[in-house]
Amino acid sequence: MTDTGLPARRAALAILSGVLQKRRPLDAGLDQLAGLQVRDAGFARALASETLRNMGALDAVLRKFMAKPLAPHKAGTASEILLLGACELLILKVAPHAAVDAANELAAQDSKAVHFKPLINAVLRKVAKEGEAVLSGLDRERLSTPDWLWSRWTAQYGAGTARVIARAHQQAAPVDIVLKSSTATFPPSVELFGGVRRLNESGRIDELPGFAEGDWWVQDAAATLPALLLGDVAGQSVIDLCAAPGGKTLQLAAHGAKVIAVEIDAARAERIRENLARTELNADIIQADARDFEGGAPFVLIDAPCTATGTIRRHPDLPWIKGAADVTVSAGAAYEILESGARMVSPGGTLVFAVCSLEREEGEEQIAAFLSGHPEFSRAPITAEEIFGYADWITPDGDLRTLPCYLPGGMDGFFAARLKRSETT
Repeated sequence: MTDTGLPARRAALAILSGVLQKRRPLDAGLDQLAGLQVRDAGFARALASETLRNMGALDAVLRKFMAKPLAPHKAGTASEILLLGACELLILKVAPHAAVDAANELAAQDSKAVHFKPLINAVLRKVAKEGEAVLSGLDRERLSTPDWLWSRWTAQYGAGTARVIARAHQQAAPVDIVLKSSTATFPPSVELFGGVRRLNESGRIDELPGFAEGDWWVQDAAATLPALLLGDVAGQSVIDLCAAPGGKTLQLAAHGAKVIAVEIDAARAERIRENLARTELNADIIQADARDFEGGAPFVLIDAPCTATGTIRRHPDLPWIKGAADVTVSAGAAYEILESGARMVSPGGTLVFAVCSLEREEGEEQIAAFLSGHPEFSRAPITAEEIFGYADWITPDGDLRTLPCYLPGGMDGFFAARLKRSETT
């Protein structure tokens, strides 16, 4: 084969190997795309992402044509090459000769995988001929959801909803944007609610109408809801803890709040500053650990660190680089931030705690534990009117719980609770 497309496939292989062998997040591996042509970079990212999104099913297809799994210490990247090849053939529908030839080329360039080149060639040729029939008979939702997540979601939401969640993860997330004002210029899109629109087509964000003018920013529809739960913040001081990637800071600033955005990561804090400058919105950005920041305000918003299992549509690597132990670790760190943020709330003020996780330990159980030890706080139940009439997004306790299967095209899975501090403490 010619070298056309091979650099893209090499990049996809490096990204996929980083995820599966080193548990390196997919986004962290995107430096592999540097220097590629735009088309090649897009193909590499799609190939790595779709392989991860369908990995369980692709692996099951490959096992139909292999006597046993390959040992990474002997086979190098051969397993990843097979997965990428199967994805090209069955998911991306690349011409069989191109996909198989590319896999052979990738194997030839790996000192260990080269010894498995005949096997790779033979297996992928079988996948090209018989793989579609095998794939059609598989339970793709179950296979592409690791056991640790499937068991948790079945216990929390029921088997039926767990399957619908898993099915939603089979599709890449669309791009949602938030308009700065009612006069904003925006690309072709569908209105969802509250100034949130869903783009009709994806493309280079910075080239779309209204972006350079600062008329909108990218933010998933579900991620816009926690800030709205604070109510009317015009002219009020709001502390936005764990502020990156910055959508909530922009929301609050656009609604006239005096925002103090606290973010520990310097690069992410700088990204918020850049978006504020582009949209001509104002906020004070403070680089600090939310647990160490000392301040006070009538409104505090916490978008706490978590396993982010509500964002698997856009981060298909998450199920494969995280495990049940990560839920416990994330919940512990988030609870420390919740305790810290609670101290910042003025008497009579409002605290909103949110996570983009589907796990109860990171959401519902955090609030239950907090309220049991903080009598000065009480839950302020969310009403359907506040979230555009979507009553089924409200839990029996009055908190917000969105799922990836909500809305046509899906949305992130979020939990948010609103708490009020008593006037006297």
